[in-house]
Amino acid sequence: MDDPQTTELRGQIIQRKSLVRKIYDDWYRIIAERVPGGPGAVLELGSGAGYLRQFIPDAIQSEIFRCSNADVIADACRLPFLTGSLRAIVMTDVFHHIPRAALFLSEARRCLRSGGRIVMIEPWVSPWSQVIWHFHPEPFLPNTKLWDIPVGGPLSGANIALPWIVFVRDRNLFKRRFPEFGVREIMPMMPFSFLISGGLSARSLLPGRSYGLVKKAEAMLSPWMDQIAMFAAFTIVKQ
Repeated sequence: MDDPQTTELRGQIIQRKSLVRKIYDDWYRIIAERVPGGPGAVLELGSGAGYLRQFIPDAIQSEIFRCSNADVIADACRLPFLTGSLRAIVMTDVFHHIPRAALFLSEARRCLRSGGRIVMIEPWVSPWSQVIWHFHPEPFLPNTKLWDIPVGGPLSGANIALPWIVFVRDRNLFKRRFPEFGVREIMPMMPFSFLISGGLSARSLLPGRSYGLVKKAEAMLSPWMDQIAMFAAFTIVKQ
């Protein structure tokens, strides 16, 4: 999992599996809609397998190791950017791999300008998703008291529940430690579309052309999304 070649392969899988590609299109659209205008650069963390630039052309793509899809090799806990130089830090499925979330948030606080945002798509913890995440190969530790991730590699080290822990369960602690940040939005979504797609490791259960019907079915379940979602969009603002 931690081999850079695995990340390159994942990028090829996303491009090859049309249903997965449509899901990533939606994720990138959600992120792009929430990035503020004005001065400053947009930094994407964990760009290796993705294609955010099709939605945010001037984004700086970064990765923890050298790969073909990265402009910068950057550790999220030690960002190589000037104070106040970024208008957004964005990511998909990356925050739950950051080994020391508080260090990343401190760096984000430093690098973001006033009004800058952290925008990310991450796993969500719901009664339904907990059933699924317990079978996922990455660790799922919703009851841990720590924001730090057990020792592991850049991708194998993880806690799927980490975004929910920091921004939902420990919201008051987050506010005390980072009063400059406000949680602007948490939007739970996608209770079963990613499962149907097979993700990056299994065969899709439906063809890509079925995605419109899948989205309509999920939209009908919107009143119960908090209880059934598998992912969520998080928007954190530096006030």
